[in-house]
Amino acid sequence: MTHAQPGILATPVPAQARHLFFALEAAEALPAALDRLATRVDGETIVAGLGPSLLQALGRHLDGLRAFPVLDGAPVDIPSTQHALWCWLRGDDRGELLHRSRELIAALAPALRLVQASDAFRYREGRDLTGYEDGTENPEGEEAVAAAITADGGSFAAVQHWVHDLDHFQRMPQAEQDDIIGRRQSDNEELEDAPESAHVKRTAQESFAPEAFVVRRSMPFSDGEQAGLLFLAFGHSLDAFEAQLKRMAGLEDGIVDALFRFSRPTSGGYYWCPPRQDGRLDLRVLLG
Repeated sequence: MTHAQPGILATPVPAQARHLFFALEAAEALPAALDRLATRVDGETIVAGLGPSLLQALGRHLDGLRAFPVLDGAPVDIPSTQHALWCWLRGDDRGELLHRSRELIAALAPALRLVQASDAFRYREGRDLTGYEDGTENPEGEEAVAAAITADGGSFAAVQHWVHDLDHFQRMPQAEQDDIIGRRQSDNEELEDAPESAHVKRTAQESFAPEAFVVRRSMPFSDGEQAGLLFLAFGHSLDAFEAQLKRMAGLEDGIVDALFRFSRPTSGGYYWCPPRQDGRLDLRVLLG
């Protein structure tokens, strides 16, 4: 049994989701706002993650939590857009998520101010907008718990927006698309002769030392004219995700992930997802 927020390990991803990103506005009002947050976050319909600046405002430090890195020397741009708080609202009805987000925004004021909201959705049975299955290599069961959850039930989350150039991607021949991903779209089978730049080769979790397993809960998003993947990965630390990110960016061996041929990240943040205790978020490490 784990005290982790249950939405972290729940499968499949919800039909609809809404990601809220907050900036710290009034540090003196933060303890009261966090108390209201703790009672509203059930960990299932709302998963919450705290950024390093929020902990710093309280004069607290948590081992393993850090700001999203700026990857110096990378041949591709990977931005860091760290926020104080991130909330992942999960459900089946987009309108209900909107109303729930408005209630949460009001409850967190004036300490925290909403700076970005992104609506995400499940495509087919859990595919990226390119048509390829997402999260094929996700660990399951006890392996998922080991990959994503710390001993006390906490978890670390990495969140990014990846904006796709779908027109460019769809103009490519099917074989070229498959080589970018490293799998056949038709049956999701991994290509034995995929190029070294193929995404599955860049992120093969067992190929790292130590192995870099994470639990992915990514979903497509659409915001006006932009669309892509709202990438979300949970880990018992941030090290596994960061190792994958550095290899994707070409910092390990000079080979850049072929995803960058049609997609680019526009955001990046790290967050600590507290465990739950007695029906509410356990924030004693911050407020106790």
